[in-house]
Amino acid sequence: MEYVYAAMLLHSAETEIDEKAVTAVLKAAGVSADSARVKALVASLSGVDIAEAMATAVAAPAAAAPVAAAAGSSDAAPAAEEEEEDEDDGGGFEGLGSLFG
Repeated sequence: MEYVYAAMLLHSAETEIDEKAVTAVLKAAGVSADSARVKALVASLSGVDIAEAMATAVAAPAAAAPVAAAAGSSDAAPAAEEEEEDEDDGGGFEGLGSLFG
């Protein structure tokens, strides 16, 4: 997960996401960088619009909320399902995990 955070930090800083930069961020955070994982991350991000991917990941759960509320208006949803949704506090980035490996 640290590798994904490093890439997101570099993206936020508007810095090119390359092996050297990711490794530097990881080392600054006290993480021993695995060069194979760094290479895989950088390769998987080539050609990916990170801003669009993040916006899509955040917008998808927000767009689903009104649909779920409308569906739930006819039948009351079980409390157990609501608790499961509350416990999953992924911050809307569930899809990014598969994107970054």
